[in-house]
Amino acid sequence: MTPSTAVKLPLDTKPAMPAPARPADVVSLPEAKTVPAPAPAAAKPPAAKVRRWLRIHRADIKSWGIGAVALLAFLAFWHVATVYRLDIYIRFLNVPTPAAVFERGLHAFANPRFVKNVTISIQRIALGFALATLVAVPLGLIMGRFRPVRDWIYPVSEILRPIPAIAWVPMSIMLWPTTESSIVFITFLGSFFPIVINTLHGMVTLDKVLVRAARSLGAGEWQLFWEVYLPGTLPHVFTGLTVGMGVAWVSLIAAEMISGQFGIGYFTWESYSLIQFADVVLGMACIGILGLISSWLIRAAGAIAMPWFTRAARQTK
Repeated sequence: MTPSTAVKLPLDTKPAMPAPARPADVVSLPEAKTVPAPAPAAAKPPAAKVRRWLRIHRADIKSWGIGAVALLAFLAFWHVATVYRLDIYIRFLNVPTPAAVFERGLHAFANPRFVKNVTISIQRIALGFALATLVAVPLGLIMGRFRPVRDWIYPVSEILRPIPAIAWVPMSIMLWPTTESSIVFITFLGSFFPIVINTLHGMVTLDKVLVRAARSLGAGEWQLFWEVYLPGTLPHVFTGLTVGMGVAWVSLIAAEMISGQFGIGYFTWESYSLIQFADVVLGMACIGILGLISSWLIRAAGAIAMPWFTRAARQTK
């Protein structure tokens, strides 16, 4: 290229700017749509709640219905047998009718002496059963956890366990300074052995895989006790408590009949001595009703302490 043909560029040359976008080239974004808030769930009508409750508790309602029918059938047989004085080897000649017992009960509960007898029996059963629970449950847990303790205590408990409550009455009178303490002691013995045996059985039959798994995760002795042994044994503990409550009532009534001066057992035996048969049946009915209430309270406490066990029992129905 020759100098005459060279192209000279201006010194103030600037880079070209892009042309402004035309309106047609602008991409329009869609406008954001507002999503409406979900409407609050409509409250279920009372009829739907009732149907759901009936569906969940259908098995319980069926059991209650069968129990009510069985009770009515028992009362009907009692009424017929006593009204017509049946004598088919089993004699109903001196047995009072249900109406006579109910009428006598209305008068008895208005009598402060009868109310005192009932109150004293409740106090005795509560004290004896509470002491048995406080001693038997820890002892059963320790016997199940430590083999040497079980080897020392179990043979002695197995020798004492078959002895009936009535046989303990003379010994308890010799051991304790007052009649009241001897009666509470007999009640204690009646409930002690079922509780300790069931607790021990729960500890022995606990799945050892759970113990090994807890140990592999680094659980210590106290963690094993609170997280594995105690929850796994609770069903057996409450079974023992239920059985022990029934045996405690049997022991209490036997002690009150023989050596007591107050209580339902004493009231029942005194009524028999005075040939007041309606009061005899009334005392028996009170014992049964109080035993039923106490067992129901234990089962309710078990449902609170073991919610997982209660749910599993409902699912199997």
